[in-house]
Amino acid sequence: MRSWNELKKEIIDIDTSLKEDVEEMEALAKIVSSIIKRRNELGYSQRELAEICGLPQSSVARIESCSVKPKIETLLKILRPLGLTLSVTTM
Repeated sequence: MRSWNELKKEIIDIDTSLKEDVEEMEALAKIVSSIIKRRNELGYSQRELAEICGLPQSSVARIESCSVKPKIETLLKILRPLGLTLSVTTM
């Protein structure tokens, strides 16, 4: 079984135009993983987090399953009650 890094390299080697897409997916996956981890640490269900954020539970579920690309405003609504922040760094 190939590792993610091996698969990523293979994808980019096949089509270099996909590099930015792959990097974007990785960044989103890191954010979503942090949301899920922190939500679980705080003992919130998706429904409870959604209520706190003023969002439908289905929105939280779709974000956590990476089936949608959330807007920054939506991410901020979710991150704040979890005590998380979004930061931008240079590469």
